[in-house]
Order: sequence, then C-alpha cells, then structure tokens
Amino acid sequence: MISLRKLCMVMLLPLSVGVASAKDYTTLRFGVDANYAPFESKAADGSPKGFDIDLGNAICARLQVKCVWVESDFDGLIPGLKAGKFDGILSSMTVTPTREKAIDFSDELFSGPTSYVFKKGSGLSEEVASLKGKTVGYFQGSIQEAYAKSVLEKAGVKTQSYQNQDQVYYDLVAGRLDASIQDTLQAKLGFMASPQSAGYELSNTVDSPYLPAKTAIGIAKGNAELKVLLNKAIQALHDDGTYDSIQKQYFGDLNLYSGK
Repeated sequence: MISLRKLCMVMLLPLSVGVASAKDYTTLRFGVDANYAPFESKAADGSPKGFDIDLGNAICARLQVKCVWVESDFDGLIPGLKAGKFDGILSSMTVTPTREKAIDFSDELFSGPTSYVFKKGSGLSEEVASLKGKTVGYFQGSIQEAYAKSVLEKAGVKTQSYQNQDQVYYDLVAGRLDASIQDTLQAKLGFMASPQSAGYELSNTVDSPYLPAKTAIGIAKGNAELKVLLNKAIQALHDDGTYDSIQKQYFGDLNLYSGK
C-alpha cells in the first residue's frame, strides 16, 4: 500500500481539480495543535499524524504542492493565521459565528457532536442540572469552552480550562475533575479506548446551539483563491473515494461527513 507521504509526491492531479499555480502556491503551511488524537497527534519521531493530517496531505497531493505542518497551541492558531505564520488551520477547528468574524473557512471536513466523560455510577449525565456543584474540564480554545462559560458556569457548574486534551484526562483520572467535556469521537476513540477508561463512561451527546458540529479548514479573511483550491481538492477526495478510505482507517464504518 502506498503511504500518504509517498502519495503526496507521486499522485497525479485529476484535470477536474485544477493545479495550484506555481506563482501562488508551491507549499501549503497548515497550523496544527497535535494534541487531539486520533485527529492530530505526534508519531514517535515527532512528526504529526492522524485523520486531519492524512486529509491535509491528501489535499496537498491533489494540488501538487508540498505540505508543511506548523505546530501551535490551539488558542494561538487563529492569531498565527492572521499573522501569516501559516496558510490554513487544519486542526479539528469547528466553525462558529465568532470564528467566522475573524477568519474564513473551507467546505466541511467532518462533523462531530460533543459528550461528557465521567465515572460510571456517578449519577452524572449530559443534563446540566446533574452537574451543578461539580467540576468539569475542557480544552482551552475549543467550542466546549464557550459552552462551559455560557451555559455550565451560569448553572452553578465549576469549570477548568487546560492547554491540551491529555491534561484534561489526566486530571479526570486523578480525581481533580468530576467530568470532562469534548468531541464525542475524540473521547470514544481516544480516552475511552485506553486502559485508563476503566470505570468511566461516555454520556449521550449534548444538544446546544453553543456546540456546532461542522469542522473545516480555517483560511485568512478574503483569501478567496485558496478557498476555491481547497474546496475543489476536498470535493475530489470525496469523488474518488480517498476520503472514505482515510475515514475507514481511523473510524471503521462510522461516517463523519454530513454532506453539508
């Protein structure tokens, strides 16, 4: 099987996609916070890996450009994009009205709901009332932060932010948190698939307008040319089955794409 790394070097671009002009893009720099497995994390050699990384590399292959991954803390991604440190953000970034005021987005990459993780038998649930007086941890800069501040704190729930998702789970297991709130698939295929999850459960999904599900590539405001290129490449991944192949590698028969 040809690896995506090799695919980026050798795959010919379908004529229907269009090639990024050499005078415009020979390299695409994607900002990423590689602390959110299985979407983005680090391999043993320190290089980024994961579902988003493979999608990004496949997009670069379609556009016949070199992919460069630039690491950043999640809450530094939008400032970094605006400062020109990278061309796009490809790091499980959900599209929200607030973010759309600061940057533009590509078409959807995938969609994902939100859930809690807490101890079995704790009496907790996805209902806010069950969490009153408890402490809930979240990944700083995530859509779950907006929900925690706008909904949970006003309902008497204590909240705690963390620089990355691994720190959230560490304090959950250590007993410093009663629950964590995060992307459902990240929890299901990350923490809940690890030995640490013994004695813990995943809640039903949380229904709230503060928790939109659509994830896309962040682009600098007004960069219409790059948006068109990325959207054509994303569509090509769906048309030729590459998206489904990458998705199956990470998520089996689960479908993350809403088609919107």
